[in-house]
Amino acid sequence: MEIRHLTKINDFLWEIPKKGEMKVPALIFASQKLIEEMDEKVREQLTNVACLPGIVSASIAMPDAHWGYGFPIGGVAAFDPDKGGIISVGGVGYDISCGVRTLKTGLTKDEIMPHLENLINRLFAVVPAGVGSEGKIRLTPAQIDEVLLGGAQWAVKKGYGIKEDLEWIEEKGRVDGADPSNVSDAAKKRQFREVGTLGSGNHYLEIQYVAEVYDQRAAQDLGIREQDILIAIHCGSRALGHQIGTDYIKILGEASRKYNIPIRERELVCAPINSPEGMRYYSAMACGINCALANRQVICHLVREVFSEVIPQAHIRILYDVSHNTCKIEEHMVDGKRKRLYIHRKGSTRAFGPGRKELPQAYQNVGQPVLIGGTMGTCSFILVGTEYGLERAYGSACHGAGRAMSRKAAIKRWRGKDVIKDLTQKGIIVKAHSFKGIAEEAPYAYKDVVGVVDATHNAQLAKKVALLKPLACIKG
Repeated sequence: MEIRHLTKINDFLWEIPKKGEMKVPALIFASQKLIEEMDEKVREQLTNVACLPGIVSASIAMPDAHWGYGFPIGGVAAFDPDKGGIISVGGVGYDISCGVRTLKTGLTKDEIMPHLENLINRLFAVVPAGVGSEGKIRLTPAQIDEVLLGGAQWAVKKGYGIKEDLEWIEEKGRVDGADPSNVSDAAKKRQFREVGTLGSGNHYLEIQYVAEVYDQRAAQDLGIREQDILIAIHCGSRALGHQIGTDYIKILGEASRKYNIPIRERELVCAPINSPEGMRYYSAMACGINCALANRQVICHLVREVFSEVIPQAHIRILYDVSHNTCKIEEHMVDGKRKRLYIHRKGSTRAFGPGRKELPQAYQNVGQPVLIGGTMGTCSFILVGTEYGLERAYGSACHGAGRAMSRKAAIKRWRGKDVIKDLTQKGIIVKAHSFKGIAEEAPYAYKDVVGVVDATHNAQLAKKVALLKPLACIKG
């Protein structure tokens, strides 16, 4: 992206000034280096989003922003339903509520290393992964509706976890407003055997250790120390979420024409939040969120079973579970008044600062954990949200490194076998169902996650707490 199109506010905040049909300016939180690495399409998409009805304050991009469908990935926008605000598939994405759950094990790196290979082999055998992967749970249509309504709460009631787990999940494991009648039969059929599965693409299950702690007090509040072993689960709503997006692109396309909303890109189709079409999409999208939360809960249960078999002394507890790719109803301060807004986060993590009522009591003073996944060959991070981030970005932060290269280009450049060999030489065990998938997700196809997280920290969107390094990773 060319710097000359932007107004520099400070070293980590840039503005695309309001002009033409833009209702608000656009803001990009990033270093100059990350800005220059961004595609011009990011600027174009941010500008398009800023033209949508009812948008509040600004169209926003995170440091990992890159081109997406309609909204850039790493895009955030708030809409006011009382001022004709809209809801858009492009502002949520197709993998609804894709997110990260981080688990504490009660183990240290030294304690796990003698068991690591056996552990990752058992996890690979037990946790289904890969394109079209299916789990052992077989659901009827009525039971699918229960999942879409109940989320992780449904999973716990069925024995996949413990009640305490729900305290450490956004929305306590279930969002309100879901209506399975607004989810197509085609979407439901695609989910009958996919609850408790990782899927493919950038999804993973990773054994990590805390390599460095930046903020000892925050780490203590989160219950982590250097050399602790953590488990990261990254996945979403699988085929059901994708089908909901596919279905509602058509429905909201018709709604855009019906309500005379100018659309500058096909995937920006939308409907007024308070319209019948807008409310239908929100309720279907809420089903997708609940599906993803149930999915990660069941995988967490499978992880517990494997650890109890291989290392019985392990004690698996949830540090936190965060989603990206959502639209959530939240209260935020706008012009000195508390407003109920619909916050679209597409490839962006919620990052509430201290004191928000939505957070677990144990995290009230430190802020919400922000779980940033890197690549299987680099590192991941734990941050916590800030008050400044709440004020300037509706409590949002980056969600990962962000792609620097398309999957198609990555396949042309690298072979999966070579990537695995390279990672093995670095001491990282990789188990994969597809060499093609490994090539697509080669660490070198992503931006520098350290640079992205440093920009997030320096922009004061979220504060760095710990650096995590991979020991073993399962990919689809």
